[in-house]
Amino acid sequence: MNLVYAAALLISLACLVLLDLRFTLVFRRTPAIAAGVLLIGVVFFIAWDAVGISLGVFRHVDSRWATGILLAPQFPLEELLFLVFLGYLTLVLLSGWRRWRAKRSTR
Repeated sequence: MNLVYAAALLISLACLVLLDLRFTLVFRRTPAIAAGVLLIGVVFFIAWDAVGISLGVFRHVDSRWATGILLAPQFPLEELLFLVFLGYLTLVLLSGWRRWRAKRSTR
């Protein structure tokens, strides 16, 4: 079992948390709403993956970089980590962009 991909996702997620905390972008500003939005997004993409897996579009291929842990058939642990990372990244980018636009318009 190798943890390279999972570790890269966790380190990237930790960097997003640091950005969020430093600039008060998502969870530090409205934690309950942020958690709800992130959860809805992750559940949506899990359903999307489930449909893709059932249609044979998505398949898990063993990799020396992945842990090999499957949470469901054809659904590796790294996929869940990636979906959380993707959703959180989207929230951080959107919040940062909105703040930048607001600051720019007041000048």
